[in-house]
Order: sequence, then C-alpha cells, then structure tokens
Amino acid sequence: MSLVMTFDERYRAIDSRDARFDGQFVTAVRSTGIYCRPSCPARTPKPSNVTFFPTSAAAHEAGYRACKRCLPEAAPGSPQWNLRGDTAGRAMRLIADGVVEREGVPGLASRLGYSPRHLTRLLTAELGAGPLALSRAHRAQTARMLLVGTDLPAADVAFSSGFASVRQFNDTIREVFGMPPLELRARRRVSRHEGPGAAGSAPGVTIDLALPHRGALDAPGLFAWMAARAVSGAEAATASTFARTIRLPHGPAWFELRLDDVGRVRLRAALTNLADLSTLVTRARRLFDLDADPDAVDESLAQHPELAPLVDALPGIRVPGAADPHEMLIRAMVGQQITVVAARTALTSLTAALGEEVPAFAGMLSPGTGESPAPARLFPTMAAIAEHGPDVLRGPAARIRAITGAAAALADGSLTLTAGDDAVEQRAALLAMPGIGPWTADYVRMRVLADPDVFLPGDVAVRAGAAAVGLPAEARTLDAWAARTAPWRSYLTAHLWRAVPPKPAAPRRGAASVTVLTSESTTGGIS
Repeated sequence: MSLVMTFDERYRAIDSRDARFDGQFVTAVRSTGIYCRPSCPARTPKPSNVTFFPTSAAAHEAGYRACKRCLPEAAPGSPQWNLRGDTAGRAMRLIADGVVEREGVPGLASRLGYSPRHLTRLLTAELGAGPLALSRAHRAQTARMLLVGTDLPAADVAFSSGFASVRQFNDTIREVFGMPPLELRARRRVSRHEGPGAAGSAPGVTIDLALPHRGALDAPGLFAWMAARAVSGAEAATASTFARTIRLPHGPAWFELRLDDVGRVRLRAALTNLADLSTLVTRARRLFDLDADPDAVDESLAQHPELAPLVDALPGIRVPGAADPHEMLIRAMVGQQITVVAARTALTSLTAALGEEVPAFAGMLSPGTGESPAPARLFPTMAAIAEHGPDVLRGPAARIRAITGAAAALADGSLTLTAGDDAVEQRAALLAMPGIGPWTADYVRMRVLADPDVFLPGDVAVRAGAAAVGLPAEARTLDAWAARTAPWRSYLTAHLWRAVPPKPAAPRRGAASVTVLTSESTTGGIS
C-alpha cells in the first residue's frame, strides 16, 4: 500500500469500497455537496465530480457536509499523522490531544515553533485547513461519537466536545452533518458502523464508547503486554481487559479498554470533568495503537521470507503507545538493566509511596472480593519523584540521580516531552540528560510519538528474537538488515520481541522465569 496515493489509486479504492482506507482521506462529490469515507456504499461518483481531501476539515472548509449514510467522522484516525514527522503531523497529534481547546492557536503555534499566522498558512497549504478549522472538525467528531455512543444530554455533549456554547455546538453539527444533534442521535441505531453505548453517573461522569480501528488487531498481545507491566494500585490487566488511572488537565480519570462480543475495542471511563473526554479518547487510542494501518504493515513485512511466518501467525500486531509521556520516560529509566518483574515491583513501590490516592476510584482496579475496596492511586507527579524519589528508589546511586534529575527537568519545564515533539529534537534532548542512552531515547520515541519506524538493534530481546527466526543477531548487521523494512521498523521490533524463545523453567522453587527484553547494556526490562 503506497504511503502517498495518486488520484487514480484513491479512485480505485472508493470504486471497490475498500474499508482499509477509511480515515486516510475523504471523497468530496461536487454534484451532491457531500463528502464520504472510501467505503461508502453509495454509487461511485464520476471521476470528474470527485475531489479528494486529506482531512474532513478541508472538506468542511471547501463547503461540503458529511455523508449521512457512511458517517465519515466515525472512521478510525489516519495513520499518516504518526508516519509524518513534519509540522503538519505534529500539529495533528497535538490538536487531537486537545491543545487548541486548552491553549488556543497561539499555544499550538508556540509548541511547534511558529507564529500563529505562519502556522495557519502552513497547515492550510498542507492539509487544506488551518488549526482552528482542524480543531473544529475534531470537536465535531467527538460530539458525533458522544451523540451516537452515549445517552448524555446534548448540553453535556456540547461542552465535553470543547464547544464554547450550546448554540455553537448546534450550528456546527448542523453545518457538518446536515442535521441537528438530536436527529443525528436518532439515526444511531441504524448505523452499520457502531451502536450506542451506556452512560452512567459515578464517579464524576462514566461513559462507554466503541473505538473504531482498521484491519486485524492482535488484542491478546496487547493485553498480555499490559498485564506483564501493570503497576499495582494504578493499573490492572487481565487476558481481555486493561484499566488504569490517569491524570488529565481537568482532574483524575479512570478508564478501561476491552473487547466486546463482536470484536470492537470499547472504552469505559470515569472522568472528573467531561472536558477531558476527547483527550482521554486520543490517549487510549494511542496506547493501543488503534490508528495504525495493519494491512499496510503486514503486507510490507510479509514480503521478506524471514518475516512472513511471523506476520501469518500474528496479523495486526500493534506497538503499545503511552498514556502519559512523562510517566513513560520514568518507566523506561526505571526498567533499564533490570527484568520486567523487577521494574514492575520498583514502579509499584514508587506509586504506593508517592502516588496520590483517588478515593473516587477505589476498587475499580481490582475484582470485587467482598472486602474493603482496594485504594486507587495516580502515578506520581514528576515533582514528587524529583523531591522524594531518592527515599523510595533502590539501586545504583547514579541511576537514582538520573531518574530524579529527569523528573526534575520535566517538572520545571527545562525538558519537554509530548506527543507533538520533533523526533530528532526529542531524541537529542533526551540523550543530553545524564543516564539516558540511545536505547531509552529511541524506546521513548517509539511509544510517546507512536513513531512506526524505530528499531532497537542493541535490545537483548530483539537480538534473541532475530536469532530465533534466522536473522543476524549482531547489532550492527541486524540494524543494516532492518533498514529494508522501513518505514515499519517499530512493528518489526514488536514481532522480534514476540519471537523470543521462552525461558527454561526456573531451577528452584520461587525463582522467577522472566524474558529479558531491553537494556542499555546486556540485561534489562521494558516498562
């Protein structure tokens, strides 16, 4: 599947109603004034009547409204924003995280290093719409998701989607979708893409939504990854669910990801403030890599005979992302040079000692036992780790200083780490910190930026997995071989992690058998 599609390639996709391309572009039809997802079941328009846009916002700006039949706003997000490390890709990641709603266009422009006027010109030229229009389209998508997926009152939907007023919400929904909000909600039960969820009321506001994804999904692999690394008190995982607490701009929240009976990923969440819903959905999607294009990844990797059996065995493999970039760096640093189990133990102790307890979520991270609800905590703030980390962390003094130093830099802003960072600048900033080497910097880039093209040739498990499938095990030779799988080297890394042969049984009672997965030297664990 080509990364940059021509008009003819896009037209063939809509002519065959290929759902793999849903969310990657929209089709605007001049004769009807509407835009559709590529898989729309309506009659294929003539090529002369078609204009393709990279975003729905561009279609809005050109005067088109969304198709009532295929609901293009219900499609998964585009994988292009993770593939693209340019300003447009970084801007789209930050807009999805709610930066424009919280900081306005000046805040977005400042993060990207441009003036608001220049950023508007740049995004309009690249994506067909400026930051305000792109943010407005994102708000409309969130509102549609809530109208279709919950029974929340329309006023709650309006404010939780980021609209400043109910009138603005009504006008935007009518303009984008060609119908008022309540009519859009009334049509939800006949939608072929998703059905309604449930809404509750405690604690804060509880919602239940379907999160669309394209192609196959290696859900067992994702849940197993999370279960092996779940920090007790802040996270809980089983073979089919993952739940955790998270600190969001307007207060703490709890969420759970699971599969429903028809194989859809569902998000159940309890929020302190509904204004954080869009940000939470974005972070949950990134955590499970739901905007990936598994068909493109699998097709590319399977072209290599050494990898074809891995792809056949695990179609739709995903690379877990990060719910909180700052937390991800601390977890990676704690996990250096120790096993996964040891890292999990250290992070659990850190959270128990320094994490803020959230009474509203008590018992939501453990199964009911009839006893007092288990306390729920947030992962510690960077300020708390910087100040009290030396009292809790165990290990070499230099490593503890490195962890607390990184936490202090994140707390005071001298080190920034966001999903919208420039990859080269982020890596350089991390490498400049004491105690952070190439493996940690690249691993953080893989998970925080969702960069699909990161390879970890020095990783112990990567080399072990490579040897198991007949690839070179020496780091430099393996790195050279991996170059041929660009731009999907992160997924190659994930496959090689999964290919590591199981460890032999522990030789004595109580001894743990743990797969060693990463390092800055020769042993280590991923957190």
